[in-house]
Amino acid sequence: MKTKKITAIGLVLLPLLISSCGEDFLNQTDPTKVNVDLFYKNEAQAKQALNGVYGQVQTITTLGYLFGEFQTDNTTIDLNPSDRGGAGGWEAFEFSTVNSGNGEINAVWNIYYATLYNANLTLEKLPDAEIADGPKKEIEGQLKFLRAYLYFNLVQYFGDVVIVTSTFTVPEPTFDLVRSPQTEVWAQIEKDLKEAIALLPAKYAAAGDKGRATKGAALSLLGKTYLTTKKYADAVTTLKEVTTLGYALNTNYADNFDPAPAKKNGPESIFEIQYQGDNDLGEQSSFQYVFAPRVSKGAVTGFAAGGNGGRNSPTNDMIAAYETGDLRKDLSLKTSFTLDGKVYPVPHVTKYNYPHTIIGRTNTNWPVLRYSDVLLMLAEAINEQSGPTAEAADYLNQVRKRAGLAATKATGKAVFRTAVLKERRVELAFENHRWFDLKRTKTPAEWAAFMNAHGAAERAKPTIDRGNVPFNSTDYVFTENEYLLPIPAPQILINAKLTQNPGY
Repeated sequence: MKTKKITAIGLVLLPLLISSCGEDFLNQTDPTKVNVDLFYKNEAQAKQALNGVYGQVQTITTLGYLFGEFQTDNTTIDLNPSDRGGAGGWEAFEFSTVNSGNGEINAVWNIYYATLYNANLTLEKLPDAEIADGPKKEIEGQLKFLRAYLYFNLVQYFGDVVIVTSTFTVPEPTFDLVRSPQTEVWAQIEKDLKEAIALLPAKYAAAGDKGRATKGAALSLLGKTYLTTKKYADAVTTLKEVTTLGYALNTNYADNFDPAPAKKNGPESIFEIQYQGDNDLGEQSSFQYVFAPRVSKGAVTGFAAGGNGGRNSPTNDMIAAYETGDLRKDLSLKTSFTLDGKVYPVPHVTKYNYPHTIIGRTNTNWPVLRYSDVLLMLAEAINEQSGPTAEAADYLNQVRKRAGLAATKATGKAVFRTAVLKERRVELAFENHRWFDLKRTKTPAEWAAFMNAHGAAERAKPTIDRGNVPFNSTDYVFTENEYLLPIPAPQILINAKLTQNPGY
């Protein structure tokens, strides 16, 4: 396929940024809107634009479980027998029936490229803004980290994708966009992260900047990039730098998710998506409600009004993955709930469940990079490079010790690899890592076989009662091509040069 690196306008914002009319009255400045040429002039405006990008990443994160957990053996659905409206949308990720017309796929493509557009525009305007050198570098570094993070997800979702690193002012070139090979996408991710590392501080001076991307976040994501692309020596070197920056495991696993001011963004937090509830600012999270069993009313969320999603429910296999005595299990999930004196055997995620004062507006952040993730990546990378050395085992055992478990007894590279992957599954459960971990450690054929075995188990004994709704013949039938998601059909209708992934 012919490929080239593209510097392009945000694909979904094209109609909003074209002005070809020369009539004076149409070129008047709307006093209710900020003209792009009058903005990005100072530090306050640049930070406002940066915060807008962070806000879009909040929106992206609300859909992350569809890809990171639903498509794996970790979670399933508390299915609603009387409402099959989600069957062609979000349910398709659970049952492996996603096609190019799936609305969630198109929504994700659109929001990712809209976010990339705003990141690129801010980067373009930044050099001319009247900002001191220090804050300007920090803003640039955060934007490049965020751009790398977006592409880190996109390349694993879709494979070859369009690389956009700046904007167009005219529409014509955008209709010639092509998908760049994955090797070029990974190279762009590495480039952005290396530049971000040089620009970002280890910590921010202002308390209000806590939670922004730091040098540690960029190093951690670069280490994960190297691990994913099997550059194990580079992964080890990069991730070891993170261990020198003052991060530490929380003594109590639950403190990683507790939104109390004294615990939020704590010593184990490297990068997490920030949310703020209990107010009308529109910055809240609601994962607690999305993941609560459908008919649980207030038994799980604390508020009887409103609806619960019944999504991302732990599977029987996930529940069984915890070893006896693992302190993480009771914090991460429950296997039932009680309502009006009746026990309902519906498993549900509880990792993000904390008290809040306004229905549907929770304070819980979403973890993206934690120090335990770094330790487990180091164990994995060292094992792949040198086998299960004492150093690799120590990194793994630090995580196990915090969970109340004995040191690993795994020996041999293959056995140790399996032990690390299992540890990642329970340590990072319901944090959207599982799909990427399976893809990183399995070929497409191995992944399909693994998921077909899981699907057969779910069909034979569903984790949650389906209310007499039968499985379709295509449910839980995984094929190698599903290692990648389809390019959204609407995007190919707009630009046939994008091409479709095989098998869709």
